[in-house]
Amino acid sequence: MLSEQSAATVRATLPAVGAAIGEITERFYAGLFAAHPELLRDLFNRGNQAAGTQKQALAGSIAAFATHLLERPEQRPDAMLGRIAHKHASLGIAPEQYEVVHRHLFAAIADVLGEAVTPEVAAAWDEVYWLMANALVAIEKRLYEQSGSAGWREWEVVERIAETADVVSFRLRPVDGGPVADFRAGQYVSVRVELADGARQIRQYSLSGAPGETVRQFSVKRVHGGATPDGEVSNHLHARVREGDVLQLSEPYGDLVLDGVDGAPVLLASAGIGVTPMIAMLAHLAADGHQAPVTVVHGDRSPAEHALRADHEAYAAKLPVAAVHFWYEQDAEEGTHAGLVDLAGIDVPEGTRAYLCGPLPFMRAVRSQLIDKGVAAADIHYEVFGPDLWLAKS
Repeated sequence: MLSEQSAATVRATLPAVGAAIGEITERFYAGLFAAHPELLRDLFNRGNQAAGTQKQALAGSIAAFATHLLERPEQRPDAMLGRIAHKHASLGIAPEQYEVVHRHLFAAIADVLGEAVTPEVAAAWDEVYWLMANALVAIEKRLYEQSGSAGWREWEVVERIAETADVVSFRLRPVDGGPVADFRAGQYVSVRVELADGARQIRQYSLSGAPGETVRQFSVKRVHGGATPDGEVSNHLHARVREGDVLQLSEPYGDLVLDGVDGAPVLLASAGIGVTPMIAMLAHLAADGHQAPVTVVHGDRSPAEHALRADHEAYAAKLPVAAVHFWYEQDAEEGTHAGLVDLAGIDVPEGTRAYLCGPLPFMRAVRSQLIDKGVAAADIHYEVFGPDLWLAKS
């Protein structure tokens, strides 16, 4: 909770900071990477930096956290903090790195706002930063303790499966022959690879196999334009990684998991490669003998581009009450829908818990339709691949 004096100062300066937050984050990353080029090379996603999406996500999270402190001082925004902490844990972020971020972020604030940053203003926003940073450090510490590791483990590729022309699944076992900890359906792993220029870039991929297996499976969609940072890791995995190769993986993380669904109807909605966590969720529901209705919704460009479709259908078929609805923009087959996902004619049972994964416009549209159908906003959960721009674009 903010002190009374700091709350008044943050409230008075939030409009000015909010208006300049984009420029502040731009200056922050420029200063950070000038002082620590190894962070851009080996930790931060170069594609997200080039596209500007990481800057937008940082700006959105800072503004949202400060606003929450002012509007609901008795509550902590655990959902937002948890999402960030899971991503940080998958990258192996350490507490001391928050000191580095603090130094460069506040240098950027002073640089952009100039004389407006009085000692009182600096102290108030310093309090905001450390409330957020310390909360994240505490959550990340618990996550590391639960996983038993904050580092990387080597895994050997034992099978490579071409799902579509642009999606490949990799199945891996630990090189050390040790046990494979279970994961919660919907979680992801970070994968670290060394690229041709020596950079060790990291990307997150949802686990697309069934929980309880003795192997890890994740699926990668190739991002075209392979010379650009945006697709450098996916293209490296597609072009260079074969059976017998070794990759570095983190432990599983992610907060889009099936909580509180016992006896409740479930809706799993995905688009494109957003199908991957839904496959694990369906596998879990089938193995768990879930008796309540399950509604499966997926949209893709065409049947040929629908990755893991056989698994999508097979796991749904194992459920006692399941309805499967596929939409294709091209070449829609009999029994499927043509065009974009539209829930207008789809029955959504009362009390449904919904899980969404796919492009942000898709998830916004589906969420709006679900709310119109009476699904509580608190029962709609989502996963974003890459920086979470939901807050930044709200």
